[in-house]
Amino acid sequence: MDTDWFALQMVVALGSLSGSGIGLIIGFALKKQKSRWSAMTRHEKFINIACVTLCSVICSAVLAYYAFAGLQN
Repeated sequence: MDTDWFALQMVVALGSLSGSGIGLIIGFALKKQKSRWSAMTRHEKFINIACVTLCSVICSAVLAYYAFAGLQN
């Protein structure tokens, strides 16, 4: 499989961006997101970081699958 460097960068950038947005929205919906970082407890910070990281990885994996699935044919 021969991948394009630009396509790989786009998958990582768009996956990180959309995953961060989705993770922050989920944190806000769960009432774990405050307006200031210093106002949150250690547990709330951990939940937000985990949610953003997990959503970013999932979005990047889904984008990579759809972007590079056509290259195998």
